[in-house]
Amino acid sequence: MKRQWWVLGAAVLVLVLGAGSAVAAVTLTYSNFFPPTHVQSKLAEEWCKEVEKRTKGEVVIQYFPGQTLTKADQVYDGVVSGISDIGLSLFAYTRGRFPVLEVLDLPLGYPNGTVATAVVNEVYEALKPKELEDVKVLYLHAHGPGLVHSRARPIRTMDDMRGIKFRATGFAAKIVTALGGTPVAMPMPETYTSLQRGVVDGTLHPMEANKGWRLGEVTKYMTENFSMAYTSSFFVVMNKQKWAQLSPAAQKAIDEVNAEWIAKTAAAWDESDQEGRTYFLEQGNEIISLSEEEAARWKQAVQPIIDEYVTEAQKKGVDGKAALDATLAALARHGVR
Repeated sequence: MKRQWWVLGAAVLVLVLGAGSAVAAVTLTYSNFFPPTHVQSKLAEEWCKEVEKRTKGEVVIQYFPGQTLTKADQVYDGVVSGISDIGLSLFAYTRGRFPVLEVLDLPLGYPNGTVATAVVNEVYEALKPKELEDVKVLYLHAHGPGLVHSRARPIRTMDDMRGIKFRATGFAAKIVTALGGTPVAMPMPETYTSLQRGVVDGTLHPMEANKGWRLGEVTKYMTENFSMAYTSSFFVVMNKQKWAQLSPAAQKAIDEVNAEWIAKTAAAWDESDQEGRTYFLEQGNEIISLSEEEAARWKQAVQPIIDEYVTEAQKKGVDGKAALDATLAALARHGVR
């Protein structure tokens, strides 16, 4: 009888110790403006599942794509205030909020998403700007070259831009102005219907958006010019308080997933660019290539935007030249000069 009580007591002790060492599951919310069908939305959802797997269920993530939790331009502040725990959106949607990292969106001739994503992360690691200190940065990425697309008028020279309204955000709006067009600010989710209804006549976007956002259905011409191609940089950030609540093991696991997802995201941008190009042509649309002389003319036209960034950043107490130099150095390491 005594032996039975001893065995029972030992079993209870094991259960108590096991319960004490177990880490309670943490449920986090993730807000993403991409629609659920977009490749970057699918990849973000895969990230959520991988985090749950690597943390052995300690971290569970409720995923909200398509602006269902916060709008595209509210994602960052939503993470800071705790409306969502994790968020993905563009720095360009809140111009002026990120004066250092705005340098990444300048028309510097990005050739593809792999280079753009590498440069964004390298510049962030080199500068670690204070403007992101109110969140835990998980990882950053950037799309392939942003190109001119038009609905009705082919853009074969810079002169063809005159009188056309182009949807553009962030520095892309300045690019439109420099090339002679009229910029109209609007987030990507509104672009399809705006082109369809003639609210705007064109847009600046990467090739992937022709399929990912179906913009190839409402534009007819794409001007392929990489001499001054811009990118838009994206953030994936987390509420700092929620990050601090995670166990060191969970934090380590998430950091490992983040490092892997930088490469996955970059590859997805390039693959979707090719798919977007194919989709665009399948609609019976035309791709226009500029002559070397015309491409050089466009590059020269946007140079004042780059110069202005340095000057305006200085007024805000930001070393814009250092940020630009870091970005150009990163691009040079990847063969862009």
